[in-house]
Amino acid sequence: MFALVDCNSFYASCERVFRPDLKNKPVVVLSNNDGCVVALSKEAKNLGIKMCDPWFKIEKEYKQKGGIAFSSNYELYADISSRIMDILEQLSPRVEIYSIDEAFLDLSGVSNCLDLDIFGRDCLETIKKWTGMPVRVGIGPTKTLAKVASFGAKKYPKTNGVVDLSSKDRQTKLMKLMPVEEVWGVGRKIHRHLNGIGIKNAYELSQLDLNFIRSKFNIVLAKTVRELRGEVCIDLEEEAPTKKQIVVSRTFNSRVTNLKMLHEAVSDYAARAAVKLRREKQTCKVLSVFIRTNPFRKQDIQHREIVSVPFILPTNDSRDLIKAAKQGMDRVYREDFQYNKAGIMLSDFYDEGVSQLDLFNTQERKELDKKLMQTIDKINRTSLGPITFLAQGIKKEWSMKREMQSPRYTTSWNDLPKVS
Repeated sequence: MFALVDCNSFYASCERVFRPDLKNKPVVVLSNNDGCVVALSKEAKNLGIKMCDPWFKIEKEYKQKGGIAFSSNYELYADISSRIMDILEQLSPRVEIYSIDEAFLDLSGVSNCLDLDIFGRDCLETIKKWTGMPVRVGIGPTKTLAKVASFGAKKYPKTNGVVDLSSKDRQTKLMKLMPVEEVWGVGRKIHRHLNGIGIKNAYELSQLDLNFIRSKFNIVLAKTVRELRGEVCIDLEEEAPTKKQIVVSRTFNSRVTNLKMLHEAVSDYAARAAVKLRREKQTCKVLSVFIRTNPFRKQDIQHREIVSVPFILPTNDSRDLIKAAKQGMDRVYREDFQYNKAGIMLSDFYDEGVSQLDLFNTQERKELDKKLMQTIDKINRTSLGPITFLAQGIKKEWSMKREMQSPRYTTSWNDLPKVS
């Protein structure tokens, strides 16, 4: 048996944890530079707000109706997510972190000592009590059926956030109510094809012949069908797969023409990417820099370009990546263009310590460099940081616009909530 624990309206709920006055009020969270809606509460949905609605179009009417908006606060969201995942690892011996707001739990043997519905409610109540976050729990004999159960917990309030699909009859009943496009693994293109042959819900999909599925669609959909029938085809992945690329990019808060500001931007992105690379215990041999003007401003002359800067030896040293990023920017930059986005991409990964020896760089030097990066990372994980490189800039005039960002309640001493 598997359980899927999924946070309700995750970003919006994170904003409500330290703002109880927002309960039952419409809340939306905006994308980078406060561009469009990327998360919304059910109250905001009831006002007609949709995902990806441009903020400048809906702002006036939304605020008139009493809606609240926040700029994205990724530090807060990541920290609350980490706390929830820690709780889940105390409740289950095996956990797969599927995304920032979802995790699969292995419930093998749990039913021998505890009713699964009771387990689901304990899980929901523990997370609510310890973090203030609302979640729903879907339970099923496969991961896909756990997803089906989670759909039921979200769709039908009478479930109180927990659905257990141990019973075959309950599986059938819910699958007949679930539109086929809601099934995990059914994309937009497959959904259209299935509708074209008369398949409207999850149950009808589960009854299709597997040979027909393999010949007309693909092996992935065949696994989905088998999972809907109760056959485990997708096991738990406790170890996240090693990344093959790391990309860090941002849209600027205004158009940028100054090369110095662009150097600062890509240096900052390279330093962020280096931290992620070290966290993965990887090194890279190629750094690519890309830049573009705004493609939606047809009146502007357009320019977009990407270049790659190879390293002689794989590295995850922030200084090496920053130097390469600035070199790459020098190659792609053109005067008289108004740039609105830049980024870097790391690729060609190697495990740490697995590389050819360098004749001109002693092992002792490499160990000192590694200790320096480890020390910087350690300090930056505490309240003593952050330590940054001067190349990343100080004022960062190019950085994202986040005028409505909430405090970083759980990760910054200066933003700790005050109780009077």
